[in-house]
Amino acid sequence: MGIEFTELTAERSVATMPVEGNTQPFGIVHGGAYVVLAESLGSFSANLHAGEGRIAMGIEVSASHTGSATSGTVTGVCTAIKLGRTLTVHEIAISDEAGRRLSTVRITNFLRDAS
Repeated sequence: MGIEFTELTAERSVATMPVEGNTQPFGIVHGGAYVVLAESLGSFSANLHAGEGRIAMGIEVSASHTGSATSGTVTGVCTAIKLGRTLTVHEIAISDEAGRRLSTVRITNFLRDAS
């Protein structure tokens, strides 16, 4: 996927992904690739919030794709909506190099003990 993290906290994380290699046959980024980028951001942030000895498990993800990219790089910005004791909710906005929003993804993670 070529995902590169540039910022990573429980409250906010940022990563980029190249368009090349992540397209559907029509030459635009595959919607599933947007979801992979978003889920990676949301899951890493949730696991940071969970803390030592606990893990985050994704229980729901939804995505609305509102644009497409054919070249360059896309960027996902993940923002915490809720950081609770047993649940986290993050929203991920994915945009192209011009700042145009391409996809909005929301992920909910359940937090539990690792053992």
